[in-house]
Amino acid sequence: MTDTPEPAVLRLRDIDASTVAALLSRFGLRMSVLGDAAEIPGSYWGDCEAGLIGEQLYARADTPLHSILHEACHWITCSPERRETLHTDAADTEAEEGATCYLQIVLADDIPEFGRERALVDMDAWGYSFRLGSARAWFEQDAEDARSWLLGEQLLDAAGRCRYRVRTSAAVPESP
Repeated sequence: MTDTPEPAVLRLRDIDASTVAALLSRFGLRMSVLGDAAEIPGSYWGDCEAGLIGEQLYARADTPLHSILHEACHWITCSPERRETLHTDAADTEAEEGATCYLQIVLADDIPEFGRERALVDMDAWGYSFRLGSARAWFEQDAEDARSWLLGEQLLDAAGRCRYRVRTSAAVPESP
């Protein structure tokens, strides 16, 4: 049995990590960069994937940027009640998951060494799954529900730009 190499995606070690930390701090989220061999606390998937516990996002130098943004966007989009007790599993509704993916693509442009184009490529390389077959096709042609959700929560402005705030509305139960 051979080891499968990890996809070639941009990782925290490839850029100036302070730009990511500064971006996350705009939302009140702190980033801790751990040593290379450290286990990442709060990582749902393990390995090099980013982790969340409370207002703290954990990463290592080998953590993919898309993973950092994805977990950060879960934190941004979750209800205030869930954010207070968040530990490891940040997922909630399908609508919130779509909003998380959409917002991570928008925020990628705030990291000069990353950007939207690279984020879309890296999401595909890592194995994100979308109905239309790619992150780009989903974002450009099939993500209106995610964009609408973000607009409704006032996380994006009418032009689709991030408003640099976290969700403030309470969780609403899904219909049966």
